[in-house]
Amino acid sequence: MMNVQKYRRNPVVHYPERQWPDKEIQGAPIWCSVDLRDGNQALIDPMVVEEKVEMFQYLVKLGFKEIEVGFPAASQIEFDFLRQLIERKLIPDDVYVQVLTQCREELIARTFESIRGCKQAIVHIYNSTSTLQRDVVFHMEKPQIVDIAVKGTELVKKYAAEFPGKIVLEYSPESFTGTELDFALEICTAVQKTWGATKENPIILNLPSTVEMNTPNVYADQIEWMDRHFEDRDSIILSVHPHNDRGTGVASAELALLAGAQRVEGTLFGNGERTGNVDVLNIAYNMFSQGIDPKLEIGHVNEIIDIYERCCKIPIHPRHPYAGKLVFTAFSGSHQDAINKGVQAMKERGSKIWQVPYLPIDPADIGREYEPIVRINSQSGKGGVAFVMDTYFGFKLPKAMHREFANVIQKISEKQGEVSPQQIMENFRREYLDQKEPLHFKRLRVEDLTGTVQAGEFDTKVIVDYTMAGHPGEFVAVGNGPIDAVKRGLQETFHVNIRVLDYEEHALQNGSNAQAAAYIHMLDAESGRVTYGVGVSSNITRASVRAMFSAVNRLELVKGA
Repeated sequence: MMNVQKYRRNPVVHYPERQWPDKEIQGAPIWCSVDLRDGNQALIDPMVVEEKVEMFQYLVKLGFKEIEVGFPAASQIEFDFLRQLIERKLIPDDVYVQVLTQCREELIARTFESIRGCKQAIVHIYNSTSTLQRDVVFHMEKPQIVDIAVKGTELVKKYAAEFPGKIVLEYSPESFTGTELDFALEICTAVQKTWGATKENPIILNLPSTVEMNTPNVYADQIEWMDRHFEDRDSIILSVHPHNDRGTGVASAELALLAGAQRVEGTLFGNGERTGNVDVLNIAYNMFSQGIDPKLEIGHVNEIIDIYERCCKIPIHPRHPYAGKLVFTAFSGSHQDAINKGVQAMKERGSKIWQVPYLPIDPADIGREYEPIVRINSQSGKGGVAFVMDTYFGFKLPKAMHREFANVIQKISEKQGEVSPQQIMENFRREYLDQKEPLHFKRLRVEDLTGTVQAGEFDTKVIVDYTMAGHPGEFVAVGNGPIDAVKRGLQETFHVNIRVLDYEEHALQNGSNAQAAAYIHMLDAESGRVTYGVGVSSNITRASVRAMFSAVNRLELVKGA
């Protein structure tokens, strides 16, 4: 029995005036990447300078305008990295580098030394404010905690006055989620007033869920309460920095945006301490799926994965939202069938709006391959196999044929697991297209009897060359059309009682060299057995005859010599 008595609920906010549940996200926030600081400090093997440079340049390419590059006063490699960015002129004019520092003069002085020559920067100061940390870590009362933040702000203000570039101040009450709201407001307001924030030169007040302590709605209540109680609200950019301890970092960030947050700090794929930071790509792709421009250039997720995995040495989970190798696949037969029907419906309707069951976005829109959407294993159904045959190879199997061929593939998947599209096509070819023994169709000549002395109740004559177990043969037959005539010829020549139940055909490709596929659904009237035969040819009549011979061989109605 688990010792649940060891734990207690974290307090929630009594806030019945909340308005965020009735709101919707209307646009992208200001994005700030913390991959190079918060993400990097969480790596088993932190990035070296050149890896940091590569990651920085790629974050710029993705469209981030604010990038936290490290804690330069605390680490020589982070100091050197920032100097490289500045001296090599790698920071675009519209990008703010963000540097983190504690509220101590020697650290703030070193921080300003690191950004020397930078046109603009965000100096991010913080101190812990939670009831727990005040008690067990710092052994300080509230006024002492406020004094740390105010003195840090004064120091930044002093150095900023002498700095030739533009300085934006960011303040974070670390462990905000464990801080009393009235005290969080008090300390943020003290920093805001000390800095002298205005509408023209706003301060960033960042409210981090340094540790997720409750459900996302509680975080949203906390953010909205602060948003509505700040003084001079237009002098503040309200930022959030969610972590993912409870696995709800994305939800916390999205609800915080509803609650008034204007800015989100996070990392690519959620890298960060413990269970990670909020995944900014996940939020951005969520927005994209709702028709909202995320204001990031994230249309090539495979490229993002490649850079991330190389620099961070962390693999992407195969089920990671949007980025995982398996997220645009469907093993379930019912899912595959629904995807198939959804794609077909869009094609038939000429719809420009993406509406496909189980696929919230078109994988092609983020640079994913369309082929891997459906994968076949023992859990797959007839719809998935048919979808693969259509999507990969252009064979639009008749509906009644789906189950017949899916049974063939299921037997294989039960033995080996997943079956590749190439294996599916190989088995289709063996089961249908290459069914040429013992009866092999060789050549067909068709004569139109209409208006001739031979014409009676039939209008078509066929002459069919074939081989039976390698021995050549020929039959002549008449009927109402080539298919009927060939059927009659097979019946008379081989003494079989066959009926054609259905017939379908379609082009396999466009152009003058287009191939046609024909499908014959055939019944052996003696045994009651039914099957499909398939034929392919540049001539639709020849394809139909091949399909008929394929079906006869599959029914094993004739025996070789």
